Amino acid sequence: MQIGIFSVGDVTTDPTTGRTPTEFERIQAQVEIAKKADDIGLDVFATGEHHNPPFISSAPTTTLAWIAAQTKNLIMSTATTLITTNDPVLLAEDYAKLQHLSGGRVDLMMGRGNTGPVYPWFGKDIRQGINLAIENYALLHQLWREDVVTWKGRFRTPLQGYTSTPRPLDGVPPFVWHGSIRSPEIAEQAAFYGDGYFHNHIFWPSTHAEQMIRLYRQQWEKHGHGPSDTAIVGLGGQFFMRKNSQDAWKDFRPYFDNAPVYGHGPSLEQFVDGTPLSVGSPQQILEKTLSFRDYAGDYQRQLFLIDHAGLPLKTVLEQLDLLGDILPEMRKGFAEGRPAHIPEAPTHASMVAKAGGGKDSTVYAEADAATGHRAEDLMEVSA
Repeated sequence: MQIGIFSVGDVTTDPTTGRTPTEFERIQAQVEIAKKADDIGLDVFATGEHHNPPFISSAPTTTLAWIAAQTKNLIMSTATTLITTNDPVLLAEDYAKLQHLSGGRVDLMMGRGNTGPVYPWFGKDIRQGINLAIENYALLHQLWREDVVTWKGRFRTPLQGYTSTPRPLDGVPPFVWHGSIRSPEIAEQAAFYGDGYFHNHIFWPSTHAEQMIRLYRQQWEKHGHGPSDTAIVGLGGQFFMRKNSQDAWKDFRPYFDNAPVYGHGPSLEQFVDGTPLSVGSPQQILEKTLSFRDYAGDYQRQLFLIDHAGLPLKTVLEQLDLLGDILPEMRKGFAEGRPAHIPEAPTHASMVAKAGGGKDSTVYAEADAATGHRAEDLMEVSA
């Protein structure tokens, strides 16, 4: 069971002080949060991808590479990579490069995102969102598995004899999760490829998460990847805790009430009662988190959103300390009664082992068809 955190990178005014952090402060805070996650023994740090204010989460591979250089064990991930508006050729290059730089400590979550205007910013039509997600991922999947790709589709220029570089580390592409809140097509896509399915698991009732996960598990088995309970499932979530439950409710309430994403709507009590949001003591957060298995089954990854809604860095780091205190019990709780045939979350090491070992996947250039020479050889001669 992988346990970690994710950040959407919002720049939000602290409602208790009226202060709004700068972009520089928020970017640096993300790095400090990730380093703290590594220190307390979490498994994953994931960053969202947005290209507009009030977010600082553009260029996710830059952020993740910098964090990878300053951590030892943490898996770098995304929440989510915009498969609809990014060029899959560039995604293939960027995340393979990150895979090499991090020594394999990277996977990524594909998604359509929740910012409608991003489509025209990148020359895409939001009405084609699902079709873009399907076609672009099919190309990315192929680019990572075939050294030379010839391809033609609806939404980008054709490729003729194209090789994406660098090739995946050890010949094994990064593991992919498909993230979604409400789109059954994405659950089906994840199941078709035998990839992971990550349910956002923040805004909607747990009954909705249960339906989407059930669909994914059914389709996983239908597509021949194994019994439905062996499908690779991840869940989001969010919490706020203090050692004393009353203090947690009191301290978090102004942030919840004014949060851009859910403030000025249902009360905090209603939201905690109807969604996976957890507020209370460490023991209460532990118990509610472990209860997710009641409707999700035995799953592989649990990520928490904790640095949002204007929460200052000091408070976020305190939240991580409290999570670290209950982390052994959380791992123990998730392991208790877990059938032996349930797979662990894929890692680079486990995928390399499954492939029979790593290999040098470098594609060495052939002689140029026009000149009969390689560019590298010509450079050596001229030198």
